Amino acid sequence: MQGTNISKTIPFLNCFRITNTVFQYRFMHIQPGKLLAQINSPADLRKLDRSQLFEVCTELRQFIVDNVSVYGGHFGASLGVVELTVALHYKYNTPEDQLVWDVGHQAYGHKILTGRRDNFYTNRLYGGISGFPKRKESIFDTFGVGHSSTSISAALGMAVASKIKGEKQKRHIAVIGDGAITGGMAFEGMNNAGFLDSDILIILNDNCMSIDPNVGALKDYLTDITTSGTYNKVKDEIWKVLGKMSKFGKTAQEVLSKIDGAIKSGLLKHSNLFESLNLRYFGPVDGHDVEHLADIMEDLKKIPGPKILHCVTTKGKGYALAEKDQTKWHAPGLFDKVTGEIFKKTYETPQAPKYQDVFGHTLVELAKMNDKVVGITPAMPSGSSLNIMMKEMPDRAFDVGICEQHAVTFAAGLATQGIIPFCNIYSTFMQRAYDQVIHDVAIQELPVIFCLDRGGFSGADGPTHHGAYDLAYFRCIPNMIVAAPMNEQELRNMMFTAMLNAEENGKRAFSIRYPRGEGTMPQWKTTLERMEIGKGRLVKAGEDIAILTIGHIGNYVTEALELLKTSKNSSEISVAHYDMRFVKPLDEEMLHTIFQKFDKVITIEDGCVMGGLGTAIAEFMVDNGYTAQIKRLGIPDRIVEHGTQLELHHECGFAPEDIAKEVQKMMGNIKNDVKNNLKVLQNL
Repeated sequence: MQGTNISKTIPFLNCFRITNTVFQYRFMHIQPGKLLAQINSPADLRKLDRSQLFEVCTELRQFIVDNVSVYGGHFGASLGVVELTVALHYKYNTPEDQLVWDVGHQAYGHKILTGRRDNFYTNRLYGGISGFPKRKESIFDTFGVGHSSTSISAALGMAVASKIKGEKQKRHIAVIGDGAITGGMAFEGMNNAGFLDSDILIILNDNCMSIDPNVGALKDYLTDITTSGTYNKVKDEIWKVLGKMSKFGKTAQEVLSKIDGAIKSGLLKHSNLFESLNLRYFGPVDGHDVEHLADIMEDLKKIPGPKILHCVTTKGKGYALAEKDQTKWHAPGLFDKVTGEIFKKTYETPQAPKYQDVFGHTLVELAKMNDKVVGITPAMPSGSSLNIMMKEMPDRAFDVGICEQHAVTFAAGLATQGIIPFCNIYSTFMQRAYDQVIHDVAIQELPVIFCLDRGGFSGADGPTHHGAYDLAYFRCIPNMIVAAPMNEQELRNMMFTAMLNAEENGKRAFSIRYPRGEGTMPQWKTTLERMEIGKGRLVKAGEDIAILTIGHIGNYVTEALELLKTSKNSSEISVAHYDMRFVKPLDEEMLHTIFQKFDKVITIEDGCVMGGLGTAIAEFMVDNGYTAQIKRLGIPDRIVEHGTQLELHHECGFAPEDIAKEVQKMMGNIKNDVKNNLKVLQNL
């Protein structure tokens, strides 16, 4: 790797901390291999001889390892599809042929081969390229992704559009993992693809993993296919025939038609799931044999109609530690590529835990208190820390796969029988089950408890993962309690309160949202106390201006007040801070007190300003005849890209410095009003 100082480009990355030592860190230009250095687009890749593909894969894999070890990002998924990525761009005329990646964790190789090699170091950094395929970023990114199970539907839409426009030579490929294919939307897409008889190729990237190991009957079904000796023997014979198809030219379809009966009779037991949907099934094949994959794709190009190619791959392929512990190496952070040491921060004093871990440990605590408590997550046991309960109480913790809609209705079914379900879903993924929340939970007055992880900005994962909307989209649903803790103690107490609410035959669902990352309390395991639903608290008394917050972002106010104390012009400003705790129901008694006392109010939320806390406060003010100057701070009405949480808070104007400036601005308006009044009096 050749060192180059580009700190002027992104100055906030001049250094990073490893253990107790701070290293001055200069950006390094990761030198690509000899062949990879010549590939600036897939057109360059297609100029190479077939025999050179193995070396391209080797160089591409090493380039990914070098970059992610130094700059961070998702890791194992992209290593697992290096050969598949190279074969796809080698045999298909991308971007004319439409290639859609599902989720996009695995698309690093795709980005590197499609003109983004030299700026790949900016991957997931503020102002840099996205960690997921993104239409605005490249013509090769045909569809923006980040959530699972969307690729088949998107590729099918493109295929139908090509048919309508008479683009007979354009091909359409969806690459979907065996985790994502468990999502209901994937089945809907396959069902429709078979019915429409469209020319679409679905590539099933089967590695038995999503982020955590896959679960469910489909996983077992795919395992049966890949391990059946009889099936694979028949499969080998079929591929011997298919491997000769290029020699037959136009008669290839006739050859396949003649052996079609034999294929179905020999494979019906294993292929009926896909073939019953009118998808012609091929495989399983070795997803790491790039030359064989290229040959297969050349043959599949000649077979019209909807088809599925089953590729067996290994997540983390080529990096032994990532192959061995695939969950850990999904997105490990910075690491030493030689030793495999993952760099972690160490501190001299105890640090606050992650909110997700507080959730995980508290849920176990509640489950020990109440045998009706269960936990549910859609394929994120480690990300949500439900794995703590799964380890200690495996019969009461459920990973339902990548199925948010099912998770919610499954929880509703449990609730009808007196079970108390804690359904843990990332805020951004909760959007996928909105109808189920309304139809299956709220209308039926079921006390399902939703714990929404990653509320607010998710950081480097970007707009597909930001939890921007949950306060707004849950606030408008009847029979919903919507809360957010400012610290770990409040999270514990809200979970305890939600359990008691459900136990006492409550008729309202309970939503608790919290952010990604650490809290504020190193000594977080406090005594559980019941909260009064819909009651906020006064954090700090004040006389001049009131700040109303919801959730963890309220801690920024404490920092902002310290900044005001050190400002010569603002040290005398007296600021009151209220932690609302609940955006629904609102603490109306406290709000009456606030509006009777203050005519300057700032609301702050790590969520969209449209429809969230600020909107709720403004509605209360209008409905009750109060008049005050309100400034709403939060996520604006636009798509916010990726970056660290603090960088994005700065961009959107509610970091501590921004809060302090807003206070100064509003109080400055008061001073101007006084000056104007003096001028009026003088004129009189």
